[in-house]
Amino acid sequence: MELRRAERRYKLTTRDYADLAGFRHAIRGFLRFSEAAAAAAGLSGQHYQAMLVLRACPEGRRVTIAELARQLYIKHNSAVGLVDRLADETLVERAPSNVDRRKVELRLTPRGRRMMAKLAVMHRAELQRISPLLSRFFAELSRPGSAGR
Repeated sequence: MELRRAERRYKLTTRDYADLAGFRHAIRGFLRFSEAAAAAAGLSGQHYQAMLVLRACPEGRRVTIAELARQLYIKHNSAVGLVDRLADETLVERAPSNVDRRKVELRLTPRGRRMMAKLAVMHRAELQRISPLLSRFFAELSRPGSAGR
């Protein structure tokens, strides 16, 4: 009963559901591509995501293990293990914080930065490939009179 009220209230149509399914399919396809690209480079998807967080950090600012854990939605001890594995592969290095000596800051090594540059080119190309689908989805979603408006 509640479901039908929600569908009537938002005037959800079969097309709306098809758009949502298409969007989810595109996102899942991108994530699958990303996992395969990372694996081809010898990384797990989580390793790639952690390195992406570090690479996205503005120059002069460093990410702590606690911040990395928050960004990845994982527990602190899981982030420590992840950083340990990345450090063993000489992709990430730790340094004591200049602000708080109790904290450890993380940064990519030159090897890690090279790997991220290669992966970023591949990921941007894939995003450019699927961007027409995503653009259509967002254009339809923001169109006056579309569901939820």
